[in-house]
Amino acid sequence: MKVSGFTFIRNAIKYDYPIAESIRSILPICDDFYVAVGNSDDTTLELVKNIDPKIRIMETVWDESLLKGGKVLAQETDKAFNMVPEDSDWCFYLQADEVIHEKYLETIRKEMYRWKDTTKVDGLLFNYLHFYGSYDYIATSHRWYRKEIRIIRNNQSIFSYRDAQGFRKDDNKKLIVKPIDAWVYHYGWVKHPRTQMQKRRNFHSLYQESQHKFSEMLKAEEFDYKTIDSLVKFSGTHPEVIQERIDKVNWKFDYDLSLNKMNLKYKFKAWVEKKFGVIPGEYRNYKII
Repeated sequence: MKVSGFTFIRNAIKYDYPIAESIRSILPICDDFYVAVGNSDDTTLELVKNIDPKIRIMETVWDESLLKGGKVLAQETDKAFNMVPEDSDWCFYLQADEVIHEKYLETIRKEMYRWKDTTKVDGLLFNYLHFYGSYDYIATSHRWYRKEIRIIRNNQSIFSYRDAQGFRKDDNKKLIVKPIDAWVYHYGWVKHPRTQMQKRRNFHSLYQESQHKFSEMLKAEEFDYKTIDSLVKFSGTHPEVIQERIDKVNWKFDYDLSLNKMNLKYKFKAWVEKKFGVIPGEYRNYKII
């Protein structure tokens, strides 16, 4: 079984993306790794070049005319995916702020072996932990996606969907997937408040339809993390590859859990999930078998 990793990145240093940690977290189970490195205002290209000899790089220029719905992000994902050689069985995708804990690597490897020859399985579905404000808190509202596809079959009919959160195939069909007992640690909302605001401005610049909607919020110098609706304290361990970054944290975020304030819509969803095990209206860009 051959496994190839792939991702895309631009301005990793400027916006404090843990791209090196992300890639290193799955390198032990990848035979090679492909990165589309976009035109950056910093030394992102040099950073990626020095991560590991397994990495192959394509230098790209982002088409910023593709602003509607963040389509440029999907285009860059597809560029990296198309670099994967034909002899790879599985393609492991992580975004630049996603990391896999080493405790899940053997489970992931076994699941790839298990479903390798079952061709109707297009991909593997991961659970998510969304860290917020600091490495000590997890966002729990149902406005955050719970699962997403991160391993796909090496099939060129598969493509990155919308703003690169997930994948589809052929005539816009949802992928058929198997859930696995592994979690993605998402650190996109763990940055210094000033850097987070810089990232949010850049992010919304890639979504034509959201620039006006969030224009007032984006004028602030620092991002206000306390606008969140519901958090819990994280009690587990972080992946070893990101521990050095955690040790260098240069801001403090304390949150009073008694301030959790989910609106009626999300309270209702939480109640239904607890009672019946399903979430009403949950967005699912996949079909589970």
